[in-house]
Amino acid sequence: MRRGKVAGLIAVLVCTVTALEAAPDSESAKIRAIVIHAYGGPEVMKLENVARPQPAEDEVLIRVVAASVNPVDVAIRKGYLAELVGNFPIILGMDAAGIVEKVGNKVTKYKAGDPVFAFLTLKDEGGYAEFVTAKEDELAPKPGTISFAQAAGAGAAGATAWEALIDTANLRAGQTVLVHGGSGGVGHLAIQIAKAKGAKVLATASTANQEFLR
Repeated sequence: MRRGKVAGLIAVLVCTVTALEAAPDSESAKIRAIVIHAYGGPEVMKLENVARPQPAEDEVLIRVVAASVNPVDVAIRKGYLAELVGNFPIILGMDAAGIVEKVGNKVTKYKAGDPVFAFLTLKDEGGYAEFVTAKEDELAPKPGTISFAQAAGAGAAGATAWEALIDTANLRAGQTVLVHGGSGGVGHLAIQIAKAKGAKVLATASTANQEFLR
């Protein structure tokens, strides 16, 4: 989904989660998840059966269709960002996309069957699993024009770009924006957000990524 080097702290490389089996017959059934019990290299990630999560009153249960490999997931797995997550075992996966399976009784924005994508806090569990729970404000409806894999790569990078340009800089039409690392995960989304807002955009990228940037 993306080319070039990582732009900013958070960027995304999409990888599609393998085709998932049908939902368990009972809520107490086990699901598959990639779990870590210690910090380290890729070898600490283990495919295990874990309890299927249940949504709290203000949460949504998502059947995961795709998740992304995020640089922050790698940093957490190596132990660099332990303050962002809870205790072991940890299910990584900051970004995911899927279909709403069930909602808590205080949830008003979503219903079962809605396609969504999520930017998860990882305080409880992440998207490297068949099911994951999320708060309403961690979700957005998945546009019908993009795939689940594409949506799974948009959460962290898209939120970073949006918060920088819109929430912090209050970008307005007619302004000029300079995006360094414009071919990266955050950068290429920042360019599109800025142009959609009517800004003039200047961007940089390494020589190998010039064509993609254009």
